[in-house]
Amino acid sequence: MGTDAVILVGGMGTRLRPLTLSAPKPMLPTAGVPFLTHLIARIRDAGVRHIVLGTSYQADVFASYFGDGSDFGVEMEYVVEAEPLGTGGGIRNVADRLRGDTVLIFNGDVLSGVDLRALLATHDSTGADVTLYLTKVADPRAFGCVPTDADGWVTAFLEKDPHPISDQINAGTYVFDRAVIDSIPSGRAVSVERETFPGLLRAGARIAGHVDATYWRDLGRPSDFVAGSADLVQGFAPSPALPGPVGSALLLPGAEVDPSAVVSGGTTVGARASVGAGAVVEGSVLFDGATVRAGAVVRRSVIGFGTVVGEGAVLEDAVVGDRAHIGRGVELLAGARVWPDVVVPDGAIRFSSDL
Repeated sequence: MGTDAVILVGGMGTRLRPLTLSAPKPMLPTAGVPFLTHLIARIRDAGVRHIVLGTSYQADVFASYFGDGSDFGVEMEYVVEAEPLGTGGGIRNVADRLRGDTVLIFNGDVLSGVDLRALLATHDSTGADVTLYLTKVADPRAFGCVPTDADGWVTAFLEKDPHPISDQINAGTYVFDRAVIDSIPSGRAVSVERETFPGLLRAGARIAGHVDATYWRDLGRPSDFVAGSADLVQGFAPSPALPGPVGSALLLPGAEVDPSAVVSGGTTVGARASVGAGAVVEGSVLFDGATVRAGAVVRRSVIGFGTVVGEGAVLEDAVVGDRAHIGRGVELLAGARVWPDVVVPDGAIRFSSDL
């Protein structure tokens, strides 16, 4: 009967604060457009047209931007969680909006290059009840380790195991048969990783692993958010929604970069943002209206809407909220975060903590 897509976007994005004070994580500008735009375009290009968003935090922002989805070539619906339901509960909560027998499920903060048509083909050819997209990482301890047997069937789910037996992890994209979704308990929080999947294994369900070695990144941390945006701009991560050609930088309409400035490493310069004479901006994200003044250095950092970085300031691995003002000569290093509307006065002052 066809395939639906469900995107879970209910999280509060606390690890990305202060950026997520003004917008949910999946709506943060990522390579020039809200991150979710890249995912929706990939779902559309895989031939899936009906998308349901499971929302909670700042739920109205999604509908305000995407509407019914027609401008993006899809049909979109929205289901709001009155209280947090976890991944499994969030999936169950949208069940009455589903139309087909097969459902693609996405965590709304994962950037990947997995071939969605191939993932669906694995599910169909194996006759699995659930198919998981799995990727390999160098250190799986911080993720859900998912070993498979010689035939590709999942044998266990080991959440954040300190001694993982496999380098394969749950990559946050699944294919469910509709009947499995209907079996998830409703009206309460359910973890798909800790409850649903292990329970299915114990019940003898067939869970297939689709191992894919293409691009994958969880954008939950500031460093990964910045790197993911830069990878999109440079073409390392695929997206049909990039609002410009791939290259060393992406300049949005109205952006101004002085000819003597150096902007590189996949930097995005937002609409009406500006970079002054002799400034260096590398591998960073400047939101709309941001200003980097003459001689400033910005590396691997995020600069919020309307924020000003003063002359000669140095920002490395920093996160600066909206409408902040970083004074002349200030250094923000090693993960320093500046909250919205904060003014950091002029002076050769070094910070590596919250302001």
